[in-house]
Amino acid sequence: MLNFLSREPIHDPLAAPAPTDRTEVKTTTCYMCACRCGIRVHLREGEQGPEVRYIDGNPEHPLNKGVICAKGSSGIMKQISPARLTQPLLRKPGSERGAGEFEPISWERAFELLTERLSKIRATDPKKFALFTGRDQMQALTGLFARQFGTPNYAAHGGFCSVNMAAGMIYTIGGSFWEFGGPDLERAKLFVMIGTAEDHHSNPMKIAISKFKRDGGRFISINPVRTGYSAIADEWIPIKPGTDGALFMALLHELIASDLIDHAFLKRFTNAPQLVVLDDCERQGLFAFDPERGVPGDGRNPHNKLVWDKRSGSVMPAYPEGIEEGCDPALEGHYQLADGTRVAPSFQLLRERVSRCTPEWASAITGIDAERIRKLAREMGETALQQAFELPIPWTDAWGKQHPTTQARPVAFHAMRGLAAHSNGFQTVRALAVLMSVLGTIDAPGGFRHKAPYPRHIVPNYRAFNAPEMIQPNTPLNAAPLGFPANPDELAINPDGSPIRIDHAFSWEHPLSAHGLMHNAITNAVKGDPYRIDTMLIFMANMAWNSSMNTMAVREMLNRKDAQGEYMIPFLVVCDAFQSETVAFADLVLPDTTYLERHDVMSMLDRPISEFDGPVDSVRVPVVPPTGQCKPFQEVLIELASRLKFPAFTTAEGERKFKDYPDFIVNFQPQPGIGFLMGWRGKDGDQHLRGEPNPKQWEAYAQNNCVFQYHMPETMHYMRNWNREYLDFAKDKGWRQKNDPVQLALYSDTLQSFRLAAQGKSGGRQPPDALRERIETYFDPLPFWYPPLEEAATDLEAYPLNAITQRPMAMYHSWDSQNAWLRQIHSHNYLHVNPLTAKAAGIADGGWCWVESQWGKVRCMLRYSEAVEPGTVWTWNAIGKADGAWQLAPGADEARKGFLLNHLISEELPFDAAHGTGTISNSDPVTGQAGWYDVRVRIRPAEPEEPKESYPQIPSMPAVPGVLGKAANVISYFAGRKRS
Repeated sequence: MLNFLSREPIHDPLAAPAPTDRTEVKTTTCYMCACRCGIRVHLREGEQGPEVRYIDGNPEHPLNKGVICAKGSSGIMKQISPARLTQPLLRKPGSERGAGEFEPISWERAFELLTERLSKIRATDPKKFALFTGRDQMQALTGLFARQFGTPNYAAHGGFCSVNMAAGMIYTIGGSFWEFGGPDLERAKLFVMIGTAEDHHSNPMKIAISKFKRDGGRFISINPVRTGYSAIADEWIPIKPGTDGALFMALLHELIASDLIDHAFLKRFTNAPQLVVLDDCERQGLFAFDPERGVPGDGRNPHNKLVWDKRSGSVMPAYPEGIEEGCDPALEGHYQLADGTRVAPSFQLLRERVSRCTPEWASAITGIDAERIRKLAREMGETALQQAFELPIPWTDAWGKQHPTTQARPVAFHAMRGLAAHSNGFQTVRALAVLMSVLGTIDAPGGFRHKAPYPRHIVPNYRAFNAPEMIQPNTPLNAAPLGFPANPDELAINPDGSPIRIDHAFSWEHPLSAHGLMHNAITNAVKGDPYRIDTMLIFMANMAWNSSMNTMAVREMLNRKDAQGEYMIPFLVVCDAFQSETVAFADLVLPDTTYLERHDVMSMLDRPISEFDGPVDSVRVPVVPPTGQCKPFQEVLIELASRLKFPAFTTAEGERKFKDYPDFIVNFQPQPGIGFLMGWRGKDGDQHLRGEPNPKQWEAYAQNNCVFQYHMPETMHYMRNWNREYLDFAKDKGWRQKNDPVQLALYSDTLQSFRLAAQGKSGGRQPPDALRERIETYFDPLPFWYPPLEEAATDLEAYPLNAITQRPMAMYHSWDSQNAWLRQIHSHNYLHVNPLTAKAAGIADGGWCWVESQWGKVRCMLRYSEAVEPGTVWTWNAIGKADGAWQLAPGADEARKGFLLNHLISEELPFDAAHGTGTISNSDPVTGQAGWYDVRVRIRPAEPEEPKESYPQIPSMPAVPGVLGKAANVISYFAGRKRS
């Protein structure tokens, strides 16, 4: 009986579960967001087999330690969502895309259709098949499938999510925030979070911040909006969207001018002292090198550079001699080499760059008071340097020098899409990475710390597909479709400089597009730019709704036909677990499983859940049978790869190698002893990290909370860019191809190699004339701030407000609006506006208003909020739905009151029509990151007689055959009554 006044908890989340004779508890890994927490799933035997009754956090899991969020505990409602697809569907002959008219077919029929169609494409022109995957975490498999097929047209969701964050940091410090690194709040004293919504790294970040604040740490949030994490910050600094780079440049100005920088760190562990050629020549802006030590590297081998030794007044090799005792590399000054070449340390060029970036300059851009910027810089610098401490942890660097202690720099940063999702995001992220570097915080206690398999070399040793002759019938690509170009020779372009890929990734338009440009694929395919494709397979991406920057235009393009009456994209395959808006446009629908019904891996080959002290990978195992005829997309790929007889999936005699996905995960090895999972390897399961396949590996994971964690010795915990013990260890375990040190690239000669090509100063590949100025401008080897590209095409007086979205804490992408529990938290969204801004526009709190950009308009409800800076309006992302989608009842709040800002955004921008280009992607010119947060808007009140519903509205979607339905029975089922 409940004792109302008792302090005893009703339920102890850390207690071991107590199964009854009717219940069973299984462990697996959550997938209600990308955190991948450990969970316990409580099952009870039902009329048709085991049924999920309860989900809680797994206290024995190293990531979340039993903590679970609203999303995670609501996974039970995803399992029985009325929107569940349960059988393969084929569009009815004669019906139009978008009408949602399908007929059920068998899986065998679906495989026959796909095998026949894909076989013909692969035997003729493999690039006419495009595979684009949304929020999946198995890119090692999907990328392998595309490579074995022989198509370069493969991309993951990163291009429209946060590729700027990944690429900007990896090209600078060898690692990135998110899975591959993060803030060390255990030892930090100051924590600065920038542009991070509350769903990013949710539970682990909440745990870490809670302890950090209890231990007396100071938390500053810099964000246009004060929600989620920002709401509990000690200080909120509002900033105008897209201006973070200007703030970072001003902070660098102040730190360098005040000499609040880590000189020793810069000299030994970065390219700050390396000499840059200043003369106007073919090597202008590149690092000088010692000709006796060989020709300069290709951007992947920095070990032939020079420094100026202040003690001897002469040039010395940077590695290894230049860092030996007795040499004091200069960080500043201008010098001449023996042949008269003018040079300067790259740090001198950085100092000159930021000299003009005063707090007053940044204040006019960011809206932050200049004195607050000065104070923030002092707080960062003084905390990093004057509150520093040493840990009694010895380590040996890559050049053999023994360090008896490890230097802490207790200033930690964290950032995500608020920085990344702008067309200036790459250079903004570069500026942040340089800021962290001058403070000496990289992989130092209390700063930014890498997580295995990072750090990678700068530039990572993954050369991607880069030449049309590599595409051959019935032949795998001999390089990966995605990668990290180090110079123009590694771009995926034709001899005339035009793109090879349908999304224009890795072309002169977006050279360093590490994840591809999924958001451009449909538009380019419909345009036939640079060619038409035959079949597009989309997995887990809602391109007909919230995943597109121009939603209504994409819906029209998916239906567009050529002069012969054929669809511009002839065959569209959609794989999803739910009836999303995109399902209606499919020619073939493949019903996916939920995360509770399948095997899955969070692999070191892909996106592991590593911790600071060592690598961690994890799995999902089925805890309930698949619903209906649902089949995991992983199994679909293994089956198709076997039927298409890809070399990696079949024997020399043409027989299949792997009976299913679990078999593939256990037995596939990209190199001897290295597989998808690193725990319990070897025939007896007694080897870890490396070893031959173990036939009982899945069972071992299932018996160990579906997770494997390896704790490295303390001597390998820090300074891993230069830690000899760790570098050797990482190479031995297959995480790195080389064991050489990773010097931080404050100055990027990789970017300069592209600029030299644009300037016509280097031989080899040259950009088209129309793109030369673009490359020269944005491929600056030093970070700089520039306004988002959309502003040049916008009347800023007519559209004075920035408009952004954030994902709500209780939902993730568009997945959860059909979740019966989470809908009670967010059934619709509002436009949140500062009262000063809203009142000036004449809009009442709770009133209906119009939000207009130059590209489109939406009608929505507005709410006053002091937690948003006055020049910004914002809303939750992806709550607005098309009527009838996701099996929401007709007239549901999500469709009638909810809305998308996507209708205000353009996928393309005008681009120098005089040169015949007309338009170009509304994306970062370096990486192709979609510029989601660059749109400018204005607001006005809706007229009283206008409908009290959101605009635009589209015709209601019918239920597709086999959809689970039964929404009305969900609550009664969990109240204890049987479903009808």
